[in-house]
Amino acid sequence: MPPNAVGLPDTLSKVPVDSDLTKETNMEDESSKQTGVLFEGDVETADGALATDTFLFKKAEDRQLQWVWRNILLFAYVHFAALYGGYLMLAKAKYATVLFSAALYVVGMLGITGGAHRLWAHRSYKAKWPMRLILIIFNTIAFQDAAYHWARDHRVHHKYSETDADPHNATRGFFFSHVGWLLCKKHPDVVAKGKGLDLSDLRADPILMFQKKHYYVLMPLACFILPTVIPFYFWNESLLCSWFVATMFRWCFQLNMTWLVNSAAHKFGGRPYDQTINPSQNATVSAVTFGEGWHNYHHVFPWDYKTAEWGNYNLNMTTAFIDLFAKIGWAYDLKSVAPDTIERRVKRTGDGTHELWGWGDKDLTAEDARDVLFVDKKSE
Repeated sequence: MPPNAVGLPDTLSKVPVDSDLTKETNMEDESSKQTGVLFEGDVETADGALATDTFLFKKAEDRQLQWVWRNILLFAYVHFAALYGGYLMLAKAKYATVLFSAALYVVGMLGITGGAHRLWAHRSYKAKWPMRLILIIFNTIAFQDAAYHWARDHRVHHKYSETDADPHNATRGFFFSHVGWLLCKKHPDVVAKGKGLDLSDLRADPILMFQKKHYYVLMPLACFILPTVIPFYFWNESLLCSWFVATMFRWCFQLNMTWLVNSAAHKFGGRPYDQTINPSQNATVSAVTFGEGWHNYHHVFPWDYKTAEWGNYNLNMTTAFIDLFAKIGWAYDLKSVAPDTIERRVKRTGDGTHELWGWGDKDLTAEDARDVLFVDKKSE
């Protein structure tokens, strides 16, 4: 077992599920039910799952969305500005501006993936204050809401995945899970379940709360003003290219790459760890989000700091970033998952595509094969 790997009790490996009781409970209470684990303490089986059959809980209420036209108009401008910025980047911008934009993309993405996501939302590792300060600066550059609010909404997303309490419920379709959820009012369950979460650990972090308190001063400065002024002042870039390339194109591109985790990584790819959920393994999304596309694994074991089974760095720059700070002692208590726990889950609920424990594995016993959960199995 690797250091800090989380093992799960064998005594909970098989918990019977009363499907009739599940249906009855679902009919009595129409609010969203828990469909996923959030922290390692939430698991109820030996392979990291809930003991309840959650399939019936995953749905989207058939309701008329309430569009927020201010957001629609703002995001329309952002995308048109980004298209123009893309043209300027290829045709007129200086190389220094392009490199500066790329650098901002890298630090902004790390602020989301290493900070808001893996540190604050999932508590998958701990960080000393210098690293947390770096991450909060990076996160502010990215402008995807204050890290406190990002972490809160992401916890709701995992605990009530693919229900009406999921802010970007993938069962509503690709467009909704990608950007549509930001163009309409939240479902009441999103707000209600968010208020029910324990966020005391977030409120106890003074750096996180400082950002939250002063966000609408810090964010414009870090995301818009400085990225525009720096190229204009230091290497005489035109104001046009400074604004549309280093600011608008860079920010819009980063938003869309991050949103792909909610959309593409909930639709395209294999499901070697759990074939009953939408999140999937998507290498392309991992490449552009520094490791966030191994999403089937992440939703099964969300407390793993790598958000992936393997520790490879080539498609997981965020893991390399965290490991680097672990070497100097600024990141510590890095959580992982015990290999035998992963193996049990793969053999029970995976789709057979796992490279070690898939259907081609010579060590797959007849007993393991019988225990595999089949979805929509066709009769012979």
